[in-house]
Amino acid sequence: MKKIGIIGSGVVAKTLGNGFLKHNYEVMLGSRYLSKITPWKEEAGDKGRIGTPAEAAKFGDIVVLAVKGRFAVDVLEEAGPQNLQKKTVIDATNPIDDAPPENGVIKFFTGHDESLMERLQTQFPEVHFVKSFNSVGSPLMVNPPFPTKPTMFICGNNQAAKKEVTNILDQFGWEAADMGKDTSARAIEPLCILWCIPGMNNNEWSHAFKLMKL
Repeated sequence: MKKIGIIGSGVVAKTLGNGFLKHNYEVMLGSRYLSKITPWKEEAGDKGRIGTPAEAAKFGDIVVLAVKGRFAVDVLEEAGPQNLQKKTVIDATNPIDDAPPENGVIKFFTGHDESLMERLQTQFPEVHFVKSFNSVGSPLMVNPPFPTKPTMFICGNNQAAKKEVTNILDQFGWEAADMGKDTSARAIEPLCILWCIPGMNNNEWSHAFKLMKL
């Protein structure tokens, strides 16, 4: 079983950390602020560890990036590109702006013809980024109780990395839909905007996307 390093200290990082522990992975959460993840370690048991972003990046055979989008580049620099070289990095970030929503529509700091994932892939070309877990709320990320498997749209430039993520998604109760190269993150990241609208407007958060095929 491959070891998982998770860079982040928020609810997404902790939720995915618990999900990997549930499926018998060894997990390390990495954060600049160890006090934020110490309670997680106390509940995680022997297979849960904490450390710095660099330590989590070194520890993980697969790494999850679960930080606020505007901090993604800086945190990866801190984690050390050399510690992530040739590794699968699950990119769960979204380029959410600090501006308030408009009629329930959150705002991005990227444009229609770019994505945060593309920026990360350009800046860290030796890392195998795979966009995933960005289009659903954290309570539904791990084995959501829908009557059928929902769809998680993924993309990335490395086929082996996408296969690894597809296997994880299957364990976590999701059907992966591979949308191609990192350019497709221009479409996948805005699914976060669409997913949030019912929540922002009507406080409805218990939904996910499903790709139907004939």
